[in-house]
Amino acid sequence: MAEKSKSHNGHICEKSFLVVIQVGLHFVKPFSPEFAYVSKPSPARRGAARRGSGQDGAGQQLSAEDEQLEPGARLGGEEEDRGGGGRGGGDAAAGRAASPRARSGRRRQPAASPSRHEPQPARGRRPGHGLSRDAVSRAPGPGKMLAAGVLAGFSALSLLAYGYLSWGGAEPGSQPHLVFILADDQGFRDVGYHGSEIRTPALDRLAAEGVKLENYYVQPMCTPSRSQLITGKYQIHTGLQHSIIRPTQPNCLPLDNMTLPQKLKEVGYSTHMVGKWHLGFYRKECMPTQRGFDSFFGSLLGSGDYYTHYKCDSPGICGYDLYENDNAAWDHDNGIYSTQMYTQKVQQILQSHNPKKPIFLYIAYQAVHSPLQAPGKYFENYRSINNINRRRYAAMLACLDEAVHNVTLALKRYGYYDNSIIIYSSDNGGQPMAGGSNWPLRGSKGTYWEGGIRAVGFVHSPLLKNKGSVCKELVHITDWFPTLITLAEGRIDEDIQLDGYDIWETISEGRRSPRVDILHNIDPIYTKAKNGSWTAGFGIWNTAIQSAIRVNHWKLLTGNPGYSDWVPPQAFSNAGPNRWHNERVSWSAGKTVWLFNITADPYERVDLSGKYPEVVKYLLWRLSQFNKTAVPVRYPPKDPRSNPKLNGGVWGPWFKDDEKKKKPGKNKKGENKQKKKKNKKKSNQKKGQSLNCRSWLAGG
Repeated sequence: MAEKSKSHNGHICEKSFLVVIQVGLHFVKPFSPEFAYVSKPSPARRGAARRGSGQDGAGQQLSAEDEQLEPGARLGGEEEDRGGGGRGGGDAAAGRAASPRARSGRRRQPAASPSRHEPQPARGRRPGHGLSRDAVSRAPGPGKMLAAGVLAGFSALSLLAYGYLSWGGAEPGSQPHLVFILADDQGFRDVGYHGSEIRTPALDRLAAEGVKLENYYVQPMCTPSRSQLITGKYQIHTGLQHSIIRPTQPNCLPLDNMTLPQKLKEVGYSTHMVGKWHLGFYRKECMPTQRGFDSFFGSLLGSGDYYTHYKCDSPGICGYDLYENDNAAWDHDNGIYSTQMYTQKVQQILQSHNPKKPIFLYIAYQAVHSPLQAPGKYFENYRSINNINRRRYAAMLACLDEAVHNVTLALKRYGYYDNSIIIYSSDNGGQPMAGGSNWPLRGSKGTYWEGGIRAVGFVHSPLLKNKGSVCKELVHITDWFPTLITLAEGRIDEDIQLDGYDIWETISEGRRSPRVDILHNIDPIYTKAKNGSWTAGFGIWNTAIQSAIRVNHWKLLTGNPGYSDWVPPQAFSNAGPNRWHNERVSWSAGKTVWLFNITADPYERVDLSGKYPEVVKYLLWRLSQFNKTAVPVRYPPKDPRSNPKLNGGVWGPWFKDDEKKKKPGKNKKGENKQKKKKNKKKSNQKKGQSLNCRSWLAGG
């Protein structure tokens, strides 16, 4: 019999037994370890052999410290400061099979170039990789052997049936539980282990015991990062390469894109989302529950009041934005701070789910995005911060840190933790005007400078092989799609055409990353740089276009890359941030191309575009090749029918399929006007019917 999937952290690993039935004697002999991997496991079973099963929650022990939830997990009862806004303030080894990521390839990758900068294929994986040494199994005890022997004594047939049920196929718990926590607008410096004055003990501990990602990139704004996480594709391949999805736009993540939760559901995962969606909702098919999530609890828009859950997109265009699945969650409108409310929902999901069955939990916290609001108790340690925005931001981050701690406790309490993988990430850089700090990086949220796209990120899991390490290999948010699907023992189809790589070996084992380049973006409709031209781009690229690309050590920016100051900590010493303390940048007239060696100069202080023109030409050519694969930009004008007043005061889907009948209605009205021989009363009746129908459609 094939070996059953292993377990970890000292839990017993049940192995196959050779059942020997003799007259008057039945005994069970442990399977010899030297034969454990004689037969090569099938691709479908490699993941199970690699990761190991989780333990039933009933048998887990928690420390006294873990057993007590922090105050943030409880409802209400706290004094709150709601100031500011609304109510408040390497190469593949020989003989190793290619991974699904390697099979899928990157079919949109630019044409091959003789340059050494070209990316290498993703590596395969072998049985057993990614597990810690603690995962080595122990032999079964005498009691278990005796029980199996008694069972064999009753009936050889029943024992064979028992063995088939126990060891054959995928065992419940062999696939890891996947928990992805996405923070909103957290600055690169705003975590304790990056030297922040804001204390984040939970994040620091999880990162220290896991793998810190110190060369990790996301997109500069909310929607782009979320779309790339959930599809594994660059913005230019989904049509979302410009800005974000606005509440009044008839736009959403294109429906022909397969999503991460949909792929995970194919291999038996229960999928749940809690928090901020921000991938469009103008029609029902765009809602999270229609894009692969079994349940959804959170907001559809990009921001809103943390307590009332109301959002105004413009004067008079306001509505309620808290959903449970496909309906407004009015019953949850209890004035609870969203970070705590979302954490409570996560705890409820974990409590009600069977930990023997795999779960994907996507927790997209609203914090620390504006408006700057936090419960009063979280201000206690930050009264000394004079800058009110920074002080409120610090309180919000302290609450978020506690929330992550409580999620981790829930994973332990309900039996998920030992077989779980926790990924933490910010969606973009911080916004200094809203209290965030990216120091010593340059720029801020909304820009393609490092301060806008280099993010806080780490992986925490008992399944990691190299715990307590730092990964400096290149990782991008698109990589989570193929990585998580591979970990879940899923299959990546050839026609998906991903831009991400499977980087689990890079994170868990410290191997070289298969990724050597990142297309940060090409935005053809962003405000053009006045002095940009094809001439400045050597006839290869129009440098008026906003774009950015990273290849190995080199990073190139063209067009208007956005706010480019360095904002040091002392800039927050006053009511500001005070730009007097900022390191201001004044460019020479007509500059639209920048080149940096990010490895040697991560703070983008020395522009090398004049010194290395050949490198500039090569990166411009790479941009042009990527641009050939781009799909048209999806950025429609606002639709007046999106007004929440027309939808019961709630932000939600407004497009109806039956609106196609609107055009025939108009034609009917025109035909009625042309029928001159009919009496006036009949004509007026028909006109009235047409107008009534039109009014009903517009209001729906």
